Amino acid sequence: MSSDKTWLTQAAYDKLQAELDELIANRPAVAAEINDRREEGDLKENGGYHAAREEQGKQEGRIRQLEELLRNAEIGEAPAAGSGIAVGSVVRLKYVGDDEEEKFLIGSREIAATTDLQVYSPESALGSALMGHHSGDEVSYETPTGAKMSVQVIDVEEFQA
Repeated sequence: MSSDKTWLTQAAYDKLQAELDELIANRPAVAAEINDRREEGDLKENGGYHAAREEQGKQEGRIRQLEELLRNAEIGEAPAAGSGIAVGSVVRLKYVGDDEEEKFLIGSREIAATTDLQVYSPESALGSALMGHHSGDEVSYETPTGAKMSVQVIDVEEFQA
C-alpha cells in the first residue's frame, strides 16, 4: 500500500461515503439558513448569520476532507492472521515490565469510526516499529519524546469490521 493511500474496510468506506452524501445533500438547507439570517438585518451584529456561515465552513471543510480520503482509499480485507503485523491488524501487546495488556488496530483514524478499538497510525512510533512483527516478538522503539520503550506482542488478529 503506498503512503498516500488510506486503508479502509468496505464497511468503513460505505459509512464515510454516506456521511459525504448527507453533507452534500444538506448544502441547500445550509445556504437557505444563511440567506434567512442575512435577511434579519445588520450583518455586523447578526450572531445567527455568523454562526450559520461558520457551520457552512465546517461542513465544506469536512466535504473536502472526505472527498480526498475516499479518492485515496484502498479498500480491502484485513491482512490474514500469521502474515505479520500490517495495516488492518489488531494487535494485543503488553509493555515490558508491565502486566497490563493493550489491544488496538493499526490503521487510520477514519476507520476508528467503525470500531470501538483504539487505532494507532502505521506512521506512529509504535505502529511503525510493529510492522512485520509476529506474536511472541519483543519490539523496541523510541517515543516522540526520545524515551526507549519495549513491548511484547501477544497476539495478532485479523480486523473484523
